[in-house]
Amino acid sequence: MPGVAYAAEISAIPPYGGMRSDVEVSGAIHRESWPAIFQLCSDEYFSVLRIQLLQGRTFTDADVSEARKLAVINQTFQHRYFGTANPIGARIYFEELKKFPDPVADPWFEVIGVVADAKNQGVQDPVIPEAWLPYTLTSSAGRGLLIRTTNDPALMVNAVRKEIWRTDHNVAMAFAETLDNFLNIFSYGQPRFGFLLVSIFAVIGVVLVAMGVYSVIAYATARRTHEIGIRMALGAAASDVQKLVVQTGLRLVALGIALGLLASLGLSRIIAKLLWGVSPYDPLTLAAVPALLLFVALLACWIPARRAASVDPLVALRHE
Repeated sequence: MPGVAYAAEISAIPPYGGMRSDVEVSGAIHRESWPAIFQLCSDEYFSVLRIQLLQGRTFTDADVSEARKLAVINQTFQHRYFGTANPIGARIYFEELKKFPDPVADPWFEVIGVVADAKNQGVQDPVIPEAWLPYTLTSSAGRGLLIRTTNDPALMVNAVRKEIWRTDHNVAMAFAETLDNFLNIFSYGQPRFGFLLVSIFAVIGVVLVAMGVYSVIAYATARRTHEIGIRMALGAAASDVQKLVVQTGLRLVALGIALGLLASLGLSRIIAKLLWGVSPYDPLTLAAVPALLLFVALLACWIPARRAASVDPLVALRHE
C-alpha cells in the first residue's frame, strides 16, 4: 500500500513483552531456572521497530517461509546466559513451545543474531532476556500486524483496516491504533493524570508559601517600625533600612530552604519507585525549586522593606 514502509507479523505488541518460557543453552550447566520471553515474528520485525543489529543477522524471507528453527536474541539474553562467549551458532531450547496447542517438536533453535535491547516490560521496568522466532513455526498464540508508515500513522488506520478486510472480511481486529495511542492508554494515561494532580497541588503550595513568607516578613517589619524610625532619626539611609529588612528575611528563608533540601533528600527514597527516566535526586529539580522559593522570598522581603524605608521618621518614632 502507498504510505507503508514496512509491515511485520507479531505475536505481542511492543513494548509489552511476549510469551514466557524457561530456556536451556546447549553446553551450559546451571541449577536454577533460566527465564526468558520470546516472540513469534516475520523477517521485517526489526526494520519496523528500527532495532539495531549488533552481531550476526536477522531473519530472511526464506527463514520465515520455510519455518526454520532459528532465533535472534537481545543483548540482555546474551550477557545473562552466554556471558563473554559468542552466541552465534549456539542452540537454545524453549520449554514452553512443547506446551502449545500446536506444539513445536524438538524446540531447539540456532542463534543467528544479536540485537540491541528494546523495552519489553512496558516503559518503566528494566529489559529482560528476549528471543524472536519465525511465526510460521506454529499456529498457536496471538497474531497481529505492526506497520511503519511514511506519513501520519493515524491517517493509515482505516486504510489498513479496509485492506485486511478486503483479503478476509471475517478477520476480527482489536487495537487498530497507532502505537502512540496504545502507549497513552496502557502506559502514560495514569501517570499523566497523577502528574496533573501533583502539579495543581504544587502550584497551590508555592502560592501559599509566597503568601506565608510575605505575611511573616511584613508583620515582622511592621513590628519594627519604631526601631526603624530611631535608626532613620539617627542618620540611617533608606537603603540601609531596606538592606536590614531584606537580610533578616532572607536569613530565615535560607535556613528554611536548607532544612527543606535535607528533608527532601531523605524522603526521596519513598517516591523513587514512582519515577522512571529521572532520578529522585534530579539536580535540575533540586536547584530550580529552591531558586524559585528564594525569588519569591526576595520579593516578599523587598516590598515590606521598601515600605518601611519610606516611612517618615517622626511617624515611626510615634508608632506603638
